[in-house]
Amino acid sequence: MFRLGLIINPMAGIGGSVALKGSDGTGIVAEARKRGAELRAPDRAIRALRVIYEGIEPSKVVLTTYSGPMGEDLARQCGFSPEVIGEINPELTTAEDTESAATEMSTMGLDMILFVGGDGTARNICNSVPNNQPVLGIPAGVKMHSGVYAITPEMAGELVCKLVRGELVDIRPQEVRDIDEESFRQGKVQARYYGELLVPEEGQFMQHVKSGGREVETLVLEDIAATLIEEMEDDCLYIVGPGSTTKGLMDELGLENTLLGVDLIKNGELLALDVTATEIENAISTHNGAAKIVITPIGGQGHLLGRGNQQLTPAVIRQVGKDNLVVIATKTKITELNGRPLLVDSNDPQLDRALSGYIPVITGYRDQVLYPIG
Repeated sequence: MFRLGLIINPMAGIGGSVALKGSDGTGIVAEARKRGAELRAPDRAIRALRVIYEGIEPSKVVLTTYSGPMGEDLARQCGFSPEVIGEINPELTTAEDTESAATEMSTMGLDMILFVGGDGTARNICNSVPNNQPVLGIPAGVKMHSGVYAITPEMAGELVCKLVRGELVDIRPQEVRDIDEESFRQGKVQARYYGELLVPEEGQFMQHVKSGGREVETLVLEDIAATLIEEMEDDCLYIVGPGSTTKGLMDELGLENTLLGVDLIKNGELLALDVTATEIENAISTHNGAAKIVITPIGGQGHLLGRGNQQLTPAVIRQVGKDNLVVIATKTKITELNGRPLLVDSNDPQLDRALSGYIPVITGYRDQVLYPIG
C-alpha cells in the first residue's frame, strides 16, 4: 500500500487573473473575490487526482487528507475514500491550516505528501515537514519560483502513479524560493531562499528553479525592441506581458509600464496599465482590429504561459490565437534551457496541446530562432 497525503490550498492563485500578483493574506483574497476572481486550485487538484485514480488501482493507495476544501471534498469527487483529519473553517483557509496539516501528516509515516499551491504554500510545507519527508507540488499559484512543482497537474499525477507502480524515481532536495509580494506589486523582485524539500527528480516532469538575469543585456533588449517597433501594425492592440524583456519594448517606446503586470498599447500609445483578465477580454472584444500578445519565457524554467501571467487566460489566448503570440527572449535565456522546450500551463489542457509545436522567438535585431513549445 502506498500512503499518500493530500493538502490543497484552495486560495492559491486566486489573485493572478485579477492582476494582484499573489494570493498571500486574507486582505488580498478578499480583494480578489471583490474583483470577481475564480478559484484556480480546486480544478488543478482535480486534474492531478483523476490521473492518479485512472492510472493505478485505487485499492493500492491510502489517501490521507484534510477536511473540506483542503482535500476531502475533491478526493471524494474523484472517487477516493480518503482518511480525513483536521478541522478548518471551510469558508476561509489560512497558511496556518496548511502548516497544521503538513505537521500532522509528517508524523504519520506517509510515503509522499502531495500539495496544491504556489511558492507561499511551498514555504508553509517547508516550515512543517522534516527534511526526509518526500513531497510533490501541484502548481496553482501566481509566483512559481521554487523547484518543487511538477510542470502541470497531469504530470504531478503521473509522477505519483510511477511511484505507486514501483518504478525507479530518484528523489532529491530542491529549493523553495519566494518573493515579497508587496515589493512585487511595486515592480521589485526580491526573491529569497527559504529552504529545501525532498521531491521526485524527473526532468521531463518537474519545473526548474527560476533564474534571474545574471548579466546585463541592455543592447540585446534594445535590438529586440527595435525589431518589434518596426514590425508593429497600425491599429493593432498589443497585450504586453510581464518581465524585464518585455519592459525593454515599453522603455524603447517611452511608455510607462508594469514590470510584473500586463499592459495594453496601440499605435505606440499606452491604453491601460496593469490590466486584469476581464479587462483584456473586454479590450479585445471592443477592438475592431487585430490583437497580439507579446510575452517572454521565465528564465531558467522556460514557462511561457501560466506562471506569473495568469491574466492571459485561456479565453484571452483563444481570442488572440497562437499565430498572434509574439515571443521574445535573449539567446542567453534560450541557451540556458539546455534544449528543454518552452512550457505552457494555461489551465486548459486542450489549449496547451493546441499550442505545442515550433514557434518563432525574436532574439535580436531582425533575428529570430524557431523553438519548440512542449
